[in-house]
Amino acid sequence: MQEPDLPVTAAAPQPGRKGRQTSLVDRVYDQLLNRIRKGEYPPESKLPPENDLAAMFDVSRPIVRAALGRLRDEGTVNSRQGAGSFVKAQLQPVTGLGYAPVETIADIQRCYEFRLTIEPAAAYYAALRRDQKAIETITRALGQLGDATRVHLHRSDVDFAFHKAVADAANNHYYSSSMEALREHVAVGMHLHGLSLMGPKEKLNSVFEEHRRICNAIVEGRAEDARDAMRIHLEGSRDRLFEGRILDLSL
Repeated sequence: MQEPDLPVTAAAPQPGRKGRQTSLVDRVYDQLLNRIRKGEYPPESKLPPENDLAAMFDVSRPIVRAALGRLRDEGTVNSRQGAGSFVKAQLQPVTGLGYAPVETIADIQRCYEFRLTIEPAAAYYAALRRDQKAIETITRALGQLGDATRVHLHRSDVDFAFHKAVADAANNHYYSSSMEALREHVAVGMHLHGLSLMGPKEKLNSVFEEHRRICNAIVEGRAEDARDAMRIHLEGSRDRLFEGRILDLSL
């Protein structure tokens, strides 16, 4: 697999503006996805026009267009030329799993604790069972993470897509269903973790390298290395977010 060239010293053009735009896109994307999942926009329904969405979320049309592009890339909506954007008829099946919403910092830590019990194992089996389609999905998400890293941005949607692709590659629907049920919970931790990376460029590069090590181990069929790389990545994310100060969850 060709490794993306990530210059450590290159500065992103207008990073403050870029970061603000990405934050707005994340917000519109999250709110649209949430409304779709709650049934406000049911399958096969047409989403409001871009102008209406821009007014609804108080953002510009390019921000709405970028958010719709993410929904389209992940298969949640499709665009019909001259007609607008429509929710796809076949969305991700309902898993039947449900977790209480994240309400406290302790809940974020609990989410990391739970992820550490399932995602390293999923990465292990992904390395044993991956097929070409799974490899393409994982490497595509890695490439998007690389693109964001090059301009000093963290995309939580792509970050989740990478982890979900690893779970799917394990070919065990319990891993996939658990990750899907955790989507909104993981998003909170990923968003805060992304904010913690917006300092020295080396932080983002290091996180990208963690993802790349997971990807390479899976692609090359190194199951134990994939499991260990995922565990190290999740522990690192947790420790960066909490600055090494782990809460006592027994209290």
